[in-house]
Amino acid sequence: MELAQHYGVPIINADSRQIYRELKIGTAAPTAEQQQLVKHFFVGTKSIDEYYNASMYEQEVLELLDAERSTFHVLSGGSMMYIDAVCNGIDDIPTVRDDIREEMKKRYREEGLEALCEELRQLDPEHYAIVDRQNYRRVIHALEICHQTGKTYSSFRTQKKKKRPFRIVKIGLNREREELYQRINQRVDQMMQDGLLEEVKELVSKREKNALNTVGYKELFDYLDGRWSLDEAVERIKGNTRRYARKQLTWYKRDTAMSWFHPDHIEEILNYLKHYE
Repeated sequence: MELAQHYGVPIINADSRQIYRELKIGTAAPTAEQQQLVKHFFVGTKSIDEYYNASMYEQEVLELLDAERSTFHVLSGGSMMYIDAVCNGIDDIPTVRDDIREEMKKRYREEGLEALCEELRQLDPEHYAIVDRQNYRRVIHALEICHQTGKTYSSFRTQKKKKRPFRIVKIGLNREREELYQRINQRVDQMMQDGLLEEVKELVSKREKNALNTVGYKELFDYLDGRWSLDEAVERIKGNTRRYARKQLTWYKRDTAMSWFHPDHIEEILNYLKHYE
């Protein structure tokens, strides 16, 4: 917010869940007041009933950047694949047809994950060797591509970095681990006070949507199913959020182009960015 206000530019949101209008509380989406102060793109612009992916996001952001033509842009968020899509490009993997997606969901329910993993091993042994075989969504997606195209999923994964017509300056924000975890716990408590449980209850009928395979929603669905008490579900949200924060840090710290700052040290960040003005 402070960077965007300093440069007089909007914020391009790169959070893959804040893009859905139904998920305001559980994603801590920018509030109406914040969006009045600074314009945000890609916040609450899609419904969880719509299909959306990182490749579509890449295309829409590049079109936006071309249309805006400001000297500076602020891209902010935590979804690693979405940020990578804008900075480096993403493989041109075909969009899966609805009929194939529904057929694969049916097969997963009827045959189970082990059978689908075995089919992937036969159709695409290269991808089978590296895919997380416990993550049914990734296994299913690879099979969807195999069935739709008649080619292996691996054949689409070139992972070639695309050239961009703009310079990218990457800033990472981090805190001491104890401080970070404390703020995460407080954030979850605030979400519950803001009505997260009520938001989740309204989405129960759509719980199979991919957008709801998200920390905060999954745990409260389990609470509503009677698996855990509400206190246990809230503690699991906190623990899974801390785990995701560690995953984010591990991912971004591999990026040697990233410069790290404490988020409260805005003047240091602005001084650093002066080198690029």
